[in-house]
Amino acid sequence: MKIFIYLLMFLAVAVIIYNFTLLDFNALLEGQSALALTGILASACVLVLLGILLTSKAIARKNKQH
Repeated sequence: MKIFIYLLMFLAVAVIIYNFTLLDFNALLEGQSALALTGILASACVLVLLGILLTSKAIARKNKQH
């Protein structure tokens, strides 16, 4: 499960990098750039949620040992 979470995190970072290349800084909220910004925001949310999941699993493991 841990490897799967890290794989998803890697894919989210790859999507952020790809969407960053699609940005047009002269018109950020128009056309393709708006979609790229949405993709960057969604991928950032995925990274935060997966980080929380990893942290909660680590806490659960430590509580199980005691």
